[in-house]
Amino acid sequence: MSSSNPDPEEDHITGLEPGGGVPPGETPPAEAQTNLTQGHAEGGPKRWVPWLWLGIIGLSALIVALLFLVYAGVLAFS
Repeated sequence: MSSSNPDPEEDHITGLEPGGGVPPGETPPAEAQTNLTQGHAEGGPKRWVPWLWLGIIGLSALIVALLFLVYAGVLAFS
């Protein structure tokens, strides 16, 4: 029993050679051709922003360390 092709559109795809090959020039390029600039400068954060975050993290670590020392009784304020 022979079966017919369930996808009739497959026989009419342009650019395919017999056997399913694709001739040169039918495939897209391997990589994008957009190597120009975007038209605007992509600036990073201000110079003080990383220092602000480092200060916040350092202050938080100091507070947590002091809380542990108070809880351990090393710095008893009584």
